[in-house]
Amino acid sequence: MPATIVDYVHPDLHVPLGECADVSEQDGRHRITLKFAAGQFASELRSALATDSGRPQHAFDVDYKVSSRAVRRGLKPMDGIANIIAVASAKGGVGKSTTAANLALALKAEGARVGLLDADIYGPSLPLMMGLENQRPTSADGKRIEPLSAHGVTCMSVGFLVDPQQPMVWRGPMVTQALRQLLSDTLWGELDYLVIDLPPGTGDIQLTLSQQVPLTGAIIVTTPQDMALADARRGVKMFEKVEVPVLGIVENMSTHVCSSCGHEEAIFGAGGGDDMAQQFEVPLLASLPLDRRIREQTDSGSPTVAHAPNSDLAKRYLALAHGAGARLARQARDYSRAFPSIVVED
Repeated sequence: MPATIVDYVHPDLHVPLGECADVSEQDGRHRITLKFAAGQFASELRSALATDSGRPQHAFDVDYKVSSRAVRRGLKPMDGIANIIAVASAKGGVGKSTTAANLALALKAEGARVGLLDADIYGPSLPLMMGLENQRPTSADGKRIEPLSAHGVTCMSVGFLVDPQQPMVWRGPMVTQALRQLLSDTLWGELDYLVIDLPPGTGDIQLTLSQQVPLTGAIIVTTPQDMALADARRGVKMFEKVEVPVLGIVENMSTHVCSSCGHEEAIFGAGGGDDMAQQFEVPLLASLPLDRRIREQTDSGSPTVAHAPNSDLAKRYLALAHGAGARLARQARDYSRAFPSIVVED
């Protein structure tokens, strides 16, 4: 245990407690207010602090309060949305959408108000993953869209608005404009986090969205194989160029566990995600296995965190949410909402 509570680093946090929480002490009692959604994690942290410090659990009061963090210069945060997290991959087929859906559900499970935007125009998967196929959002005024809801998460996707059997034959500027409209014309309500499932790649669409959407952080999803890692590195560099903090790396399909004999094997390689995290000095937020249950649960419209919230797989996604939330909380706070706009009139 560190000499002071503020230096304590829980395995799920990836940063010292003092960087993601307000910590105070009075008469031997510690008051800790985490700056990210941590309803279930608060109890776990209290137990860990008691065990590592030798103090009783009642010596620690652990709570949480989500606050908005700063966005890149020149952009204004969206009204009602405290934080926008992009889940990205420079290569398709690495499990980005599955990760985004389970991250949103994990944040919801921790007590946050969460939205999920499917920004993959060419291959929208949110309707299937969240069990919202063949459902359509409504609009009371013909201008703003009432989003759908699944498992307590507010959801929006172009897949709700088009025929799922028809391909989206759109050029880049059309896609960018459509996504901006989905983001700004949806009645999201008050959200602590909006998770955006970005299209794969690092081209014009991804770059434009990263420059124009007030992102507070990004998560890069990759697999351990060299080809995916090479593309993922380009993704990190893209976010660096547009001044969006990378919260960490998610290594998906890190190992495969045989459902018959239990043998575990790194069929796509080993250690790539960890090496990449060290290269860019960001944490490896999660290593997720290639597991048939994740695919089956997602295909059924009930992703792992919603379908089996107490499973080992769900706990990995919860740890991802804790680590991402803690990394986000260590950034400068956004004060733009606290001050009025000053308008000078003639």
